[in-house]
Amino acid sequence: MSSPMHVRKAIHFASLRAKLAQQGKAGLALRLLPAAALAGFLLVFAARTLLVSSPAAPTTSPFSSSFSTSQRQQDHQDTAECAKATGLPLPVMEALVHYTTSNVTPQQTADEIGVSLRVLQRRAPCNFLVFGLGHDSPMWAALNHGGRTVFLEEDASWIAAVRSTHPALESYHVAYDTVLTDADSLLQLRDHPACVAQPDLTAAAEASCRLALRGLPPVFRELEWDLIMVDAPTGWTPQAPGRMGAIYTAGMAARARRPGDGPTDVFVHDVDRPVEDAFSKAFLCEGYLAEQVGRIRHFVIPSHREKDGTPFCP
Repeated sequence: MSSPMHVRKAIHFASLRAKLAQQGKAGLALRLLPAAALAGFLLVFAARTLLVSSPAAPTTSPFSSSFSTSQRQQDHQDTAECAKATGLPLPVMEALVHYTTSNVTPQQTADEIGVSLRVLQRRAPCNFLVFGLGHDSPMWAALNHGGRTVFLEEDASWIAAVRSTHPALESYHVAYDTVLTDADSLLQLRDHPACVAQPDLTAAAEASCRLALRGLPPVFRELEWDLIMVDAPTGWTPQAPGRMGAIYTAGMAARARRPGDGPTDVFVHDVDRPVEDAFSKAFLCEGYLAEQVGRIRHFVIPSHREKDGTPFCP
């Protein structure tokens, strides 16, 4: 027995076919032109990739290719022109091309991405700060189309590789002066006034809080951040910088947000690891935890400038 949904679809298709018959082949061709342009572009792009890339040549990163600089610039120009022709936003078009012509996928699972996606659906376009530049960066920029998405990355060579294929992504190099082996001692700073009794990150740095990141790009302080994602720096080897400072800095940016702008949604990935687990609970506060799905935690942190005397954690 046909469901009401199937009946509605059948009526819709029958009506559509009747309208197309009335309008004639010329009208149909005009309506199909944008789709044909998009399909043609993707076919040309894929063919160029297959013909130009050398299967035997090793690649340094999933973003790199054997294309020359001029070829990559031409690809970016082609994408921009196709986006204009089809009406799709450029970040969306670039993300589509990236994920349909490469074998890389975002580091987060679909369920984990869904946590941030639900917030972006409500708050975008917005100011979105991401610690880390990775396979999911084109996706975040596309999902925040019309907003400002900024990536902070520890590896300068990786930034150059990504910029060669995604010049529209806004990224900055950040240096970290911590190492993962210091995590236990740094966790003790949760009770130190230099870190938890300061109004903002600048004051914490001046008070010699070791967790306060220094040398951040000017954009960090110029914008009020609606969303902050901590998915970097590296933290799986003893001498890696770890995410201790990034987590603390994200929390301080949220607490110092301009009064009246609402809370900041902060996400921490890889909380199945000891450092991300302990530092997110200690410095983003379990009282601000909104949800956890898989390896990602979502905190909603209000501005502490809204009310004098607001404790570091509720």
